[in-house]
Amino acid sequence: MREIGIITAMRIEARCITSLRLPFNQKISLGENAAIWLCGMGEEAARGAAEGLRMGGASALMSFGFAGALDSNLRPGHLILPESVHADRSLQVDLSWRDSLRQCLPGHLNVTGGVLAASSKMLTSAIAKRELAQATGACAVDMESGAVAEAAVRAGLPFLAIRAISDPVDFSPPPVLLDAVRPDGSADLARLLPLLVRGSLAVSTLLRLAMGSRAACAALSAVVRYAGAEIGMKTRNAASPRGYVSD
Repeated sequence: MREIGIITAMRIEARCITSLRLPFNQKISLGENAAIWLCGMGEEAARGAAEGLRMGGASALMSFGFAGALDSNLRPGHLILPESVHADRSLQVDLSWRDSLRQCLPGHLNVTGGVLAASSKMLTSAIAKRELAQATGACAVDMESGAVAEAAVRAGLPFLAIRAISDPVDFSPPPVLLDAVRPDGSADLARLLPLLVRGSLAVSTLLRLAMGSRAACAALSAVVRYAGAEIGMKTRNAASPRGYVSD
């Protein structure tokens, strides 16, 4: 039976899968059929995680986490199960695997297919998102899936991307926030608080970002709950010492 290597960039994404306090940049087993690697944000980090999981025995790779909307119809909490990832070229996911997972999901989830775009940097404006949408035909974007897809193709491994929208087209993380976030996506309070005190960052912006993240986490957690077998786990509701999360 294959071991699925799951790549997440941020701790908040990983918590949708496991309650373990994961070490950074290390393979952690989630049972016989899955392992997770918390790599930090960006394509280089994701590429290293994919290679580490492959060398550690993974026979399939999955990119799991948040995405930004490029389509104005997509809202926070909508789930993206793309048929392909647009990096320097179009990289197809394992469609059989994707379809099997999709069939496990409940009808109340808003699920979209299409193209997921890879970006080398975080997009912080509606203009940048619309330009990427026009150039690629993609409905959503993230910074890690392209590198994971490339690694899977080079190794001849099945690949799947599971992404949930955290920010719509018309709202993005402001550029000033990027310096106040650690590589694993957690807030660096020593840098964040001065931004709030100076008025460089509004509390309302943080609240809206938090609401979007919460909606995305709900969608990702539903995938684990209903389609756990497709990502190498029995069920999210079966808590165990290996780190499966219970409700």
